[in-house]
Amino acid sequence: MTILYCGDPHGRFDHILQAAADEKPVAVILLGDMEPGRLLDEELAPILDKVWFIHGNHDTDSNEHWERVWASGLAGRSLHGRVVTLPGGIRIAGLGGVFRETVWYPDPAAARAGLPAFRSSAEHTRLTPRQERWRGGPQRRHWSSVYPQEVDRLADLSADILVTHEAPGYHPNGFAILDTLAQSLGVKVAVHGHHHDALDSSSRWQAQGFRSFGVGLRGITAIDPDGAARVIVAGELDHARSHRLR
Repeated sequence: MTILYCGDPHGRFDHILQAAADEKPVAVILLGDMEPGRLLDEELAPILDKVWFIHGNHDTDSNEHWERVWASGLAGRSLHGRVVTLPGGIRIAGLGGVFRETVWYPDPAAARAGLPAFRSSAEHTRLTPRQERWRGGPQRRHWSSVYPQEVDRLADLSADILVTHEAPGYHPNGFAILDTLAQSLGVKVAVHGHHHDALDSSSRWQAQGFRSFGVGLRGITAIDPDGAARVIVAGELDHARSHRLR
């Protein structure tokens, strides 16, 4: 029941195809910042039936990046904002994108009150001038913003594994709200990308109530639903960044 978790590919997919051929996984999960050079289903054609993904912040850097993901034959394999049951009955929840201050904490007063600027993309769109909207929604970059409503909806569900682009609270640049989300979902394992590192957070697992793993830049890790992990491909910056967690 091998599941491969793939750290930010940033336009390279050969290592993912090779690992999938070698490991014969039941699923291959991309953790965002894919930036494919062509349609995503063309990049991953040999393993289309195994691929699932969440998007990252760089997947909305340009119209081309957005189109190559969301106009591809894999668009329906996004895990963002939902729980999908994989072979073997493993339930995996996904939250793509990043937390942006303009959505969550627009000014010091709002931050002190804990009030977001916008609870949803629809609300953000209504308050965005028409000339600044993109494809009938907010500005393109905010198509990879996390909104409070998305977090709240996921928190009402249950899952075995949570995959996010952002890191949970153990990480120096992580967010405690993702700890709360993981706990609400009842997951045993949380996996993320984004930071291009794979820090050892095992000292935090008992307090968190779940095991947390980062997968580094173009790294691949196999993790079973109970949290046993095996590095298949080390992230390109893993060694250089291993000191980050104290």
